[in-house]
Amino acid sequence: MVHEVDKHVGQRIRNRRWLAGMTQQQLAEAVGIKFQQIQKYETGANRVSASRLWDISQALGVAPSFFFDGLNVDADADSAADDLLEKKETLELLRTYYAIPEGQRRRLFDLARALGDAA
Repeated sequence: MVHEVDKHVGQRIRNRRWLAGMTQQQLAEAVGIKFQQIQKYETGANRVSASRLWDISQALGVAPSFFFDGLNVDADADSAADDLLEKKETLELLRTYYAIPEGQRRRLFDLARALGDAA
């Protein structure tokens, strides 16, 4: 049975890897393991040791605490937001958004906010 913490950490690894534009193979090579192990981490099937989490955080350019952000095992209130952040469409939108030059990105953000307010 998959523990909720392992699942959360795995999802955070997958999301960060995807946003960084890395494949499982690239991340695995960066930390010195097989890509199948990355797959197991990302699904929560295998737990990530502290030292391995450190290596993964270094390869992905985040602090180890990043993988625990938003973790609230006992509450269902965040489940809608968590579901949204796990969708590939959301990750694609985020990656594309941050690829836009800052000035244009700010205007796009203002437009999106105005459209959301009008809805």
